[in-house]
Amino acid sequence: MTLASDKRNLILIGMPGVGKSTVGVLLAKALSRSFIDTDVYIQAQEGRRLQDIIDNEGLGCFLDIEARHILSLECRDHVIATGGSVVYSAAAMRHLKTSGIAVYMRLPLPQLQDRITNLDSRGVVMARGQTLESLFEERQPLYERYADLTVDCQGLRHEQTVARIIMGVEQQLGST
Repeated sequence: MTLASDKRNLILIGMPGVGKSTVGVLLAKALSRSFIDTDVYIQAQEGRRLQDIIDNEGLGCFLDIEARHILSLECRDHVIATGGSVVYSAAAMRHLKTSGIAVYMRLPLPQLQDRITNLDSRGVVMARGQTLESLFEERQPLYERYADLTVDCQGLRHEQTVARIIMGVEQQLGST
């Protein structure tokens, strides 16, 4: 089986700032697939920004809203860029993985710190006073747990990351 004939979704997981949305669009174009950014999907369904939900209703409520919308997704042959917090919901991750392959886009903390300049306003699910470093340490084991494939994005341009994902998924499909 090849990636072109495989109808499973490709689900991108990883920290905020790793490039899931940008790479997701490029990956979808390269594979002639539809693209869903779950953060954008949630905002459209809720009629408000992620940060507004977090600020007004709290982290727990946001995570419930995120899980509910992820559980409502029914699609095949898509590239799905998830919000970094999706891994907090075992039910949401089980749902996503029933129809797809989870690709963990990994980037070292220093590069993430360089990329994220709007931590307070970008809708990142983190406790008040929590640092990006502690969030990274908290989430990394969850990304690793759910990943079917891990792609190290350090030093790669977006196009190179897309090529690595395609190669990794094709190798995985060849071994199944």
